[in-house]
Amino acid sequence: MVRIPYKQRIDNQLSSCRLCAFSSLRIALVFASMLFLAACAQNDSLPDEPSAVYLSEWTAGIIDRPRQDQPAAKLVDVRTGMHEGFDRVVFEFDERVPGYHIEYIDKPVRKCGSGKVAPLAGDGWLEVRMYPAKAHTEEGQPTVANRERMPKLPVLWELELTCDFEAVVTWVFGLESPNRYQVRELSSPPRLVIDLRHGR
Repeated sequence: MVRIPYKQRIDNQLSSCRLCAFSSLRIALVFASMLFLAACAQNDSLPDEPSAVYLSEWTAGIIDRPRQDQPAAKLVDVRTGMHEGFDRVVFEFDERVPGYHIEYIDKPVRKCGSGKVAPLAGDGWLEVRMYPAKAHTEEGQPTVANRERMPKLPVLWELELTCDFEAVVTWVFGLESPNRYQVRELSSPPRLVIDLRHGR
């Protein structure tokens, strides 16, 4: 039988303890990261989030909330997703939610600068005009890279940026049909959320 010196046994035990502590720390950090990411994702998925500062009724009409006396808000992200009973579009801004005007429009959908027709899929076209707002940096670089999207969700088939000019940012949704929609404003970060109902 080989005897291990007492000091070496102590050193081995200390090394094992350090290894266990390091492994436990790594597991804890990974778990904390997962919880953080889940919380972030939950901000866009909760239908009745406590941070909502405005919530409209379900409507197929016009929603108009002007805010012309504030600096231009910068659009930094656009996200889409499917939820139970509705599709969702999230516009995220840097510091504040701008004013907005939302309504169904007729074809042809045109780009604001060139007047060029933007062919959008679907049988309903919901225009979201936000102002004062911008979707570009001071150097003219876009803050949202993908300006034409085909999410192919149950109601939301397509969306396209049609205007980013003179403090007006406009997106148009190509929808399966002109279904009712609901608008909410969220904080931390500032977001304008539009839910599109499955079925009229």
